[in-house]
Order: sequence, then structure tokens, then C-alpha cells
Amino acid sequence: MLGIILIALIVWIVLVVLGFLIKGLFWLAVVGVILFLATAVFGWLKRSTNN
Repeated sequence: MLGIILIALIVWIVLVVLGFLIKGLFWLAVVGVILFLATAVFGWLKRSTNN
């Protein structure tokens, strides 16, 4: 499960970078940041409930 979350976080980072590099895709950066934060919180909560 942790591997899937890490892969998702990497994908969101790539989307954020692409969104900031390509001027017309700023919305992609916003969506990437939101998804990155949601995935990070989900992973953190999932990790803390497993212990």
C-alpha cells in the first residue's frame, strides 16, 4: 500500500512541474497540488492507523 501511495505522490509532483512549466496548463499544477496533498494526508492517516 505504501508503494502505491509513493507512486501516486511522484505522479502528482510530475503533474505539478508540468503545469508550472507549460503556461497554458496552470490548472494542471493546481490539480496536482490538491491531489498531492490529499494523497499525502491519506497516506499519513493510513500509516498512523496501522501502528
